[in-house]
Amino acid sequence: MKRALIAAGWMLWAMAGPAGAVGKLVDVTVYDRTERRTLPVHLHEGRHYVVGKPGNEYQVRVRNRTGGDILSVVAVDGVNAVSGETAAWHQTGYILGPQQGFDIKGWRKSLERVAAFFFTELPNSYAARTGRPDNVGVIGVAVFRKKVEPAARIDQSPPRTEPPAPGAREDSPYPASAEAASDAGVPAHARESAAARLHAPEPQRAMKPPSLGTGHGRSQSSHVTYASFERATARPEEVIAIHYDTYSNLVAMGVIRAPRIASPFPGQFVPDPR
Repeated sequence: MKRALIAAGWMLWAMAGPAGAVGKLVDVTVYDRTERRTLPVHLHEGRHYVVGKPGNEYQVRVRNRTGGDILSVVAVDGVNAVSGETAAWHQTGYILGPQQGFDIKGWRKSLERVAAFFFTELPNSYAARTGRPDNVGVIGVAVFRKKVEPAARIDQSPPRTEPPAPGAREDSPYPASAEAASDAGVPAHARESAAARLHAPEPQRAMKPPSLGTGHGRSQSSHVTYASFERATARPEEVIAIHYDTYSNLVAMGVIRAPRIASPFPGQFVPDPR
């Protein structure tokens, strides 16, 4: 069980996802704080994109759509937004209660302060300035449900006498098989942890860095507290990725179709009609 941050967020009363939201267990939106609007999402080849404007501050809004507690591990440009580590699923994140939302306004500096997110040129991004430019241009949220402890029950069935295993003495205190010996005395949760380590996901290949990143901005207030959270699964139940770049770059990539602009003076003389 690891410590995570519990956010004093706002409650989500309407279960319908807001415009520009991505996700199923949670709604994730990117809100431009400078222009005071949620950035529309563009879907292209299975990926979600938003347009970032250099210099504008933004925040990542995460809203829990489920009826139980969830843990959201938030990464910006491949960096954990709470710890500053190169992002991985097993790291710390924000705990949200049922139907609760929280605005993640920046890089977590303490339980009371963050350094604001803002769109900036790639070399000025926090990831590039800390030597990690390979995954600049993407916001990620990994979602975990909380483990529910099973209710205890009392066994009222009469005791049974099991016959001794083949090859073992009836009075032997040791198990007959090597497999049983390897698990003897090992708690169930320890065996599950070992299995989880064996099935850990392979690292994703680094993507070509886009030209827009997220800077380490001004200090501002954002209050959270510590809490414990035991994950129901070793792997996240949902991983959300929202890529971002400038408008011109997204047009060049084919993510956004540039509108046709009519010219008021396309020719010199009046041609004959067809």
